[in-house]
Amino acid sequence: MTQEQRGGRAAQAAERRAAILEAAREVIAERGYRGTSLAAVAERVGLTQPGLLHYFPSKEHLLVAVLEERDRWDAAAFLAGPSNSWQLAHLEQLVDYNAERPGVIQTFTVLAGESVTDEHPAREYFIERYAQARARLAELLRTEFGDRLAGGRTPEQVAPLLIAVLDGLQTQWLLAPEEVDMGAAFRDFVALLGPGAHSAGSNE
Repeated sequence: MTQEQRGGRAAQAAERRAAILEAAREVIAERGYRGTSLAAVAERVGLTQPGLLHYFPSKEHLLVAVLEERDRWDAAAFLAGPSNSWQLAHLEQLVDYNAERPGVIQTFTVLAGESVTDEHPAREYFIERYAQARARLAELLRTEFGDRLAGGRTPEQVAPLLIAVLDGLQTQWLLAPEEVDMGAAFRDFVALLGPGAHSAGSNE
């Protein structure tokens, strides 16, 4: 086999793998992980189940690949970057970007919700991902606002709230996209974070 032929086959395999991941994402968004079968994914992409298993040897392998693909698209690039390059403006851009791909956000939201159940195969992934996000976002907040934010809270105290806002806005937007502007709402929250913002108990 020539190098050109090998390259062509590799490209075809990459395209087929991408098509399988897209089909898996769609089925998971519709049915949840437990309601998703390899047969359903294979049918959607036009493969037999043995043909799908050639690319992903199990349903768990396929799930991991779906999650890793989503990370490569957005948050992983942000979380993996050097700390001195992190800015809340990058998160604002990410929120705007997410508003352009509801299918991906629906899949991730469904899996995150399901992962709280015992023995869910994505549970450890989300535990690790949220722990990493809390640590990295605390560093971002400290870089932008210092050791104290609104109400005297530390970056470590605010980081989980920031994640909750991001995830909660996604859920509300998926349910009522005409009523919830994710980008605008997130910017409203960011405006509350600076040390100049008053706490509810302020006398001013």
